[in-house]
Amino acid sequence: MSSVVSPSSSSSTPSSSAPSSASALITSTGIGSGLDISAIVSSLTTAFGAAQTTQLTNQQNTLDSEVSAYGTFTAALDTLKLSLPALEDPSQLAGFAATVADKNIASATTSSDAVAGTYSLQVNNLATAATATSAALSSTAAVGTGTLTISVGGSSTAITVDTTNDTLAGIAAAINSAPNAGVSASVITTTGGSRLVLTGTNSGAANQITVTPSGGDGGLAALALTTVPAQDASYSINGFAATSASNVVSNAISGVTLNLLQPSAASTPTTLTISPDTSSAQKSIDSFVTAVNGVLSSIQTLTGYNASTQTAGPLNGNATLEAFQNQLQVILGKFTSGSGGVNSLTDLGITAGTDGSYSTDDTKLGNALSASLASIGNLLGGTNGIATQIDNLVDGYTKPGGLLDTINQGLQTGLSNVSTQQAALAAQLAAYSARLTAEYNAMDTAVALLKQTQTYLNAEFNPSANAASGTSQSNTSLGSGTLGTSG
Repeated sequence: MSSVVSPSSSSSTPSSSAPSSASALITSTGIGSGLDISAIVSSLTTAFGAAQTTQLTNQQNTLDSEVSAYGTFTAALDTLKLSLPALEDPSQLAGFAATVADKNIASATTSSDAVAGTYSLQVNNLATAATATSAALSSTAAVGTGTLTISVGGSSTAITVDTTNDTLAGIAAAINSAPNAGVSASVITTTGGSRLVLTGTNSGAANQITVTPSGGDGGLAALALTTVPAQDASYSINGFAATSASNVVSNAISGVTLNLLQPSAASTPTTLTISPDTSSAQKSIDSFVTAVNGVLSSIQTLTGYNASTQTAGPLNGNATLEAFQNQLQVILGKFTSGSGGVNSLTDLGITAGTDGSYSTDDTKLGNALSASLASIGNLLGGTNGIATQIDNLVDGYTKPGGLLDTINQGLQTGLSNVSTQQAALAAQLAAYSARLTAEYNAMDTAVALLKQTQTYLNAEFNPSANAASGTSQSNTSLGSGTLGTSG
């Protein structure tokens, strides 16, 4: 008796069963080969795009740094520009302060038209508004109906009183709701009864109050209003008498506004002094010097090189900032031939140090302000003044469409281009990673198939080893062949 193996069984098993089993075995990349495919693909992808990634990152960092640096410079220019208006107008810089010796009598302020001077001020009486007070009546009883005609300074207003508003409170409300009545109304209550009180809106003798009741049931006559006339303020300056309908007097002394507060003691005038306001000018100039130093420090930091740290500023050697610095220093060195002994910043005690920053000698500045405030105003302000020229210079850099705006737009365009390139590179690297992953997975699958084939061949050609492992020969893939007998 002999046995034979079916040819179809022996020839087809390696090619058909092995791939099917391998596909079932691979559930994660690297199972077949034992390699960490994800790590390998990640490393290769990073290496593939490293040069371009670094280049784009460096470009972005450089552009971001420049945008920030120009922002710092612009902020310094904005601060400088804010310090200039107080210096550009000579009349504003060369201002005057008004001082009243007896602050209980009056106060005073000045405008650009003021000039230095000393005056004697006597206040005889203040301007007052007219008042009208009714007789004492019940606060809740009806007064009567009809019309109250209120005349103030030539203007009249008719107030209708009927049964809906015929109490003192109702009449006061009707008066207060009337447009342009010229008076305000209130009710005061005392032990003797309640009274309607009208007070003129404006002071002065021209604003007397007249109230006329008419019509209705005639009850409004019971108001019996008593009037206290309005009066003008009476005062004198240097012994010359004057009057004013208001206690705020703006036309008595050129450039000076008086606020009358109370009458003076008889024959006891107070002194009004108009003098140069050097404290305000000094504060404005100090603010200007601080702002100039802020700009110069910004330029030095942004464009310079720190030898101790061996680091360069983000705008190292930048021609735009260096050009601004040169123009600014030319203007600051301006010299005039005007009168008054103040022809340059040096005459004000403002000088540049060895580090390029400016300092102020407050004593010298104070003396110059006291002696030649007008000439200082001409040096700093006016059409060709230092402050005006600096303002024009700064404006050329910072205005919309100016030099810094143009530069910033260019930087933003550069950042946008870098972002576009980074997005394109990311897409390219993603595609490269996907292709590598597919190739390594294919390799992994092939390795798995080879390992399964190896296992199969070992089982076929080394049956004793297979039997020793406790596996029946009939469980091998050859066991699926057909056995026959003959005899």
